[in-house]
Amino acid sequence: MSIQEALRERLKEAVAELFEITISEIPVEVPPRTEMGDLAFPFAFDLAKRLKEKTGQKQNPREIASRVAERLRDIEGISRVETAGAGYINVYLDRAGYLINVASAPGQFAPLLGGKIIVEHTSVNPNKAAHIGHLRNAVLGDTIARILRATGEDVEIQNYIDNTGVQVADVVVGFRHIEQKSMDEIKAILDKFDYYCWELYARVGGFYEEDKSRRSLRAETLHELEKGEGEIYEMADYISTRILRCHLETMARAGIVYDVLPRESDVLHLHIWERAFELLKERGGIEFEREGKLAGCWVMRSPEAETKEEESEHEADKVIVRSNGTVTYTGKDIAFHLWKLGQLNIDFYYKPFHTYIEGHRAWITTSEESENDSSHPPFGKAAAYFNVIDIGQSYPQHYVKLGVMAVDHDERVERSAHLGYEKVVLSPAAAEQLGQRISEEDRRRGVVSMSGRKGLGVKADDLIDELERGALAEVASRHADISESEQRAIAHKIAIGALRYYLLKYSRNSIISFDFKEALAWTGETGVYIQNAVVRATSIFRKLSEAGIDSSPDQLKNFSREEIAALLGGKDGDELWSLAYLATRLPDTVRSAVLQLEPSLIAKWAFQLAQSFNVFYEKHRIKSESNPARRALLIALAFIARRQLKVALELLGIDAPERM
Repeated sequence: MSIQEALRERLKEAVAELFEITISEIPVEVPPRTEMGDLAFPFAFDLAKRLKEKTGQKQNPREIASRVAERLRDIEGISRVETAGAGYINVYLDRAGYLINVASAPGQFAPLLGGKIIVEHTSVNPNKAAHIGHLRNAVLGDTIARILRATGEDVEIQNYIDNTGVQVADVVVGFRHIEQKSMDEIKAILDKFDYYCWELYARVGGFYEEDKSRRSLRAETLHELEKGEGEIYEMADYISTRILRCHLETMARAGIVYDVLPRESDVLHLHIWERAFELLKERGGIEFEREGKLAGCWVMRSPEAETKEEESEHEADKVIVRSNGTVTYTGKDIAFHLWKLGQLNIDFYYKPFHTYIEGHRAWITTSEESENDSSHPPFGKAAAYFNVIDIGQSYPQHYVKLGVMAVDHDERVERSAHLGYEKVVLSPAAAEQLGQRISEEDRRRGVVSMSGRKGLGVKADDLIDELERGALAEVASRHADISESEQRAIAHKIAIGALRYYLLKYSRNSIISFDFKEALAWTGETGVYIQNAVVRATSIFRKLSEAGIDSSPDQLKNFSREEIAALLGGKDGDELWSLAYLATRLPDTVRSAVLQLEPSLIAKWAFQLAQSFNVFYEKHRIKSESNPARRALLIALAFIARRQLKVALELLGIDAPERM
């Protein structure tokens, strides 16, 4: 348990004993200046309000803080505790003892949730190439899964494949009615298949606009897909499966892997939807509409709705089954999420689908018992699920959760959440660099939006290719002495680091305007800057080794606490302590990231540490330091900073190369 966690627990106990009030979460702040302490607890203000509500008497936050502060003074590792301002408790750590301990024993991450957690992300419609917006989804989901696994949680990563939806149906219409291709002709396409379908999908919209009656082709195709047999279904299955393989290869370039790929077709064909449908009807979750514009539909009532509205993207009574008998996306999603939580007593069959370079295997669902591989891991039956889906899908996601709660309202559903995120746009410069046409309106607005239906957008592979080209040019200019393959390997790590950090440094509810120059910059808040800080730290230890100097951080234990404490005092000592203390706050940052499901907190922390370390790197020359105790201290600080930066980058899915 970290000192911060020990303090939190002691504070909870003290408040319970002194005031008979339970506090579930203790807020903590880091003071802006070291003279104000290392940790500050402002909970006395909120506690004073609660005590007034309980007793009817006004309470003084400073007096509350003073009483509680007395209970903290005997905690090991604490130098002193003070009451400050109107009611803060400021805690000062024993710098020397703290640093000696953390140099050899890094802080551990602790699980906060428990039980299996399903993280569903990416879930790209398998009808065309993935684009930059899909990359943001996948990077967010992958990073959240990495963070949860690092804290000891049992995590299952799912990528839901909507292979019976409108988008796949439209590509089938394009092949059959625009290009009039047979299955054999489709299989004979040798170009990048996902790119080919990207262009075809954009043409389908115009095909419908030319003659509105052609939309009936989409409805007919959807019916065939739900039946799960016949020539049209086989064509759709081939198209969606081939594009799915393209998607997995694209995402693997960014270090993104999956455990299981549940297919929507199997939700239908294995009667998972039918079981959910019966439960929804049985428990009053949905009603059959007998009159009005929604006559013949099964709808879910919105608790806040007072009047019926026309069926639309944002209707108050959500349609689950259309009047023509087809199931909506929301209906199928409710069934799938009931399966996730183990509420249907039905399972899929599974077969291996993709093996990654490192040997990890992704499984895919199947409706055929004969294809089932019994060696598959157990899937589903989670304690909670987190769905990474764009903010625009908040409305249907709300109804998905209502549907699940209508069947079985328990803590698993309460803990589950939709992790929404905003869209990605391009700066005009980035769009032009990728060959996009820029309108004067886009240039004036300073951003270029994308639309898959119109064929406007940036394919994920094109984006990664361009980042790798930019990184390779820089690496080649710096390291002309190494082989081209080594240059490319370094450039790939830099490109992916630049991409992932750019997509993660913003909070989930921020719109991102992607810019190549900014993403690949060696200075400023970029992944490249943080990677370079790790490379710089590594160079310190390489030079020490070459000079025959002991670079072990454990040598700090050879000196007395008094010597170390003296070195950590004064202005210069405050700067060294600030670096050490910032570096060791990663577990607390991870804790906040888990509680808020917000990876940007770790990204911001990593940048701050890289900044602090780079100041340290420029100011101190460890190899030439003559004071043995001070040199041991500087070595320990460089070691801790490098170790924590590497851990943070791993959580963000970023690898630091040996050289930059």
